[in-house]
Amino acid sequence: MDHAKPLARRQQTIIRPSHVSGFGYWSGSDVTIDFRPGPIDSGIVFVREDLKNYHRIQVDVGNRVNVPRRTNLTYYGYSVEMVEHVVAALAGLQVDNCEVWTTSSELPGCDGSSQPFVTAILDAGIVQQDGYCEPLVIDSSTRVGDTESWVTAEPLLPNDPAGSLILTYVLDYGGDSPIGRQTFELTLEPASFVKEVAAARTFILKAEAEWLQSQGLGSRVTCHDLLVFDETGPVDNPLRFEDECVRHKTLDLVGDLALSGRQLCGRISAFRSGHRLNAELVSALQHQQPTVSRPLLRVA
Repeated sequence: MDHAKPLARRQQTIIRPSHVSGFGYWSGSDVTIDFRPGPIDSGIVFVREDLKNYHRIQVDVGNRVNVPRRTNLTYYGYSVEMVEHVVAALAGLQVDNCEVWTTSSELPGCDGSSQPFVTAILDAGIVQQDGYCEPLVIDSSTRVGDTESWVTAEPLLPNDPAGSLILTYVLDYGGDSPIGRQTFELTLEPASFVKEVAAARTFILKAEAEWLQSQGLGSRVTCHDLLVFDETGPVDNPLRFEDECVRHKTLDLVGDLALSGRQLCGRISAFRSGHRLNAELVSALQHQQPTVSRPLLRVA
């Protein structure tokens, strides 16, 4: 058996609808999203139920638009915003097909992690479908970025679990920062995702948060909605993990890699990367791989 190639895994969706309510960090608008079962080979699709035509936006790197600090998707002039934590929850739990109906363009920020979405998905239940996943196996080294920040994709090592995706993230804010340098490695599977990264929250420096609010952004967000760091550490909000910041960057990486629409197999290493570089790596990997025809073929 090819060491890099995973065993056949059936596609999965949720059993019944489930919802999460909150407000968008950037817009401050109230919003409710509904997770609904999706048919085989449909992937993850956002549906703007606030629009008359119920506009549909596929989770695909080709629909991503560059904006600071988050992942937005646009299709034919309509967008969904800050999707990375929702998409990470679905990808981390291996939900391949799902419709996410939303009452507003920006998804709920909740506590800044994927945990509320994970809870909703698990409450809905996950079920196997008749179709099979077709993996994107990384068989050569690919790197994007520069000396200041980068992401690389490499084949699995001989002793790595067959067909796995192993993520390594190095975060470095420097010795003078309360965040400092943190390193984290994750072999991605549902159990490890839920235990190790799903609850890790968005973080921001206090000076950055104050500047954003001075520009009229994030007016409803407080230090209790995410992690805000001053020179001494998090403000009025205890850490869930000692290295919560690097775990959250790993969570973001999971969400951004899911823009491939495929099950990735290999090693991904990131140094101070963000949403833009993560998406650039996905684009580079897609260009090296043949397009998968739908319906997907069963892996022998």
